[in-house]
Amino acid sequence: MGKGMRAGKKPGGGGGTQKQSQQMQQMQQMQQMQQVQAMQRKMEQVQAEIDEMETTATSGGGAVTVTVSGTKEIKGIAIKPDVVDPDDIEMLQDLIMAAANEALRQMEEIAQNEMGKLTGGLALPGML
Repeated sequence: MGKGMRAGKKPGGGGGTQKQSQQMQQMQQMQQMQQVQAMQRKMEQVQAEIDEMETTATSGGGAVTVTVSGTKEIKGIAIKPDVVDPDDIEMLQDLIMAAANEALRQMEEIAQNEMGKLTGGLALPGML
């Protein structure tokens, strides 16, 4: 063996393929980062669309109607006058609560379905 050479090492070789491998990994990481950023932008767009949506639910055979926004805020409550019985306030409260809870459940389902279209059904924490 010549001066400065070690066993198992070829002079002037070997380092190039490792450098190419590192460059390939960096390119793959950059592509993955771009894909993640594109998905994040799309998810933000879908979330903005969901925020603009509304859903309505009823209870008591339509006696109480509650509308909820995509931001899960109650936007409206309609109560038919014939359900308002001063002697049975609890029934009215129950009808309002049932309609509100159903509207919120529907909006949650809509949001999950819309995000599921984008994520392919993956559960991503913190996205909703």
